[in-house]
Amino acid sequence: MKKKADTKPIADFSAPSSVTPEMRERFHDAILSVTSDRERPTIGTLSEKSLHAIIKNYIEPDEDKQEIPIGSYVADICTGEEIFEIQTAALKRMRDKLLEFLPCYKVTIVHPVIRKKKIFWIDPDTGEMTVPRKTSPRTGCVEDAIREVYGIRDFLGNKNLSVRIVIIDADEFRIKDGYGKDKKKHGTWLDKVPTDIIDDILFECPEDYLQLLPEDIPEEFTVNDAVKCGMKRDHASLIIAFLNKIDVIEHIGKKGRAYLYRLKY
Repeated sequence: MKKKADTKPIADFSAPSSVTPEMRERFHDAILSVTSDRERPTIGTLSEKSLHAIIKNYIEPDEDKQEIPIGSYVADICTGEEIFEIQTAALKRMRDKLLEFLPCYKVTIVHPVIRKKKIFWIDPDTGEMTVPRKTSPRTGCVEDAIREVYGIRDFLGNKNLSVRIVIIDADEFRIKDGYGKDKKKHGTWLDKVPTDIIDDILFECPEDYLQLLPEDIPEEFTVNDAVKCGMKRDHASLIIAFLNKIDVIEHIGKKGRAYLYRLKY
C-alpha cells in the first residue's frame, strides 16, 4: 500500500496503483468468502453489509481475530497489539472508540471509497433486478475520504493512529420504492458489493497527508497555485484547508486577495 509523504501525489487515479497482485488476490478472495454463502441482495435485512464484511476479510481473513471485545467496545479486528476498524462513513463516530483504544493499542481506521459503481434496481413487488447499461457518472476520489477524515482531525497527531484509504469499484443495489415515474428517486439503498480494488493508501502521521498536494507545488503557495499544478479548485480548497488544520502547512499572509500558505515539512 502507498504510504509516506515522499511518494508521488495520489490525488490523480491515473498514477500507478500501490496494489500488488497478492493484495488484489487477497481482495478477491475476501469477495468470494463473503458472497459465496449469500444470495444476491434481496429485500431482507443483511446481518452485516457486504462492503464492511469484504473489507474486513481483506484486512484480516482470520475470523478468530474479528469482532473482538475490547473494554466497552467490540473491535472489528484485533491482532493482539493492533486494532483495525472498518468505517464506511461518518468517521467522527469513531471518537469515543479512539479515546478508549488509542492509549493501549495501535489503531488503523480503514475507510473505503468507491471510485466507480454500477447501480442495480430491484422491484419490491416481483424481486426482479434490472441490469445497468453503464456505470454511475459520479466518481469517488481521495478527497471524499478527506472530508470524512476531517471528523477525526484532533486525533491525527497521535502516534498510535493510522488511516488507511482503500479505493474500490463496487456494485450498488437499490429498491424501486421511491418517487417519480420509475420510482427511483430516493429509492431505498440496500447494499454495496465491492468488485475490485484500485488503490490502498496508508497515512501514519500528519506529514503523510502532504502527498495529497501536487509534487511540483512551490514551498509557498495559494489555492490558485495548486490549481495551476493540476488540482481541481474545490479539491484544492478542501485539501489546503485540511492540511492547515492538521498543522502540516501554515497560513503566512496573503498574495493579492488569496491566502498564502507554506509547507512546514
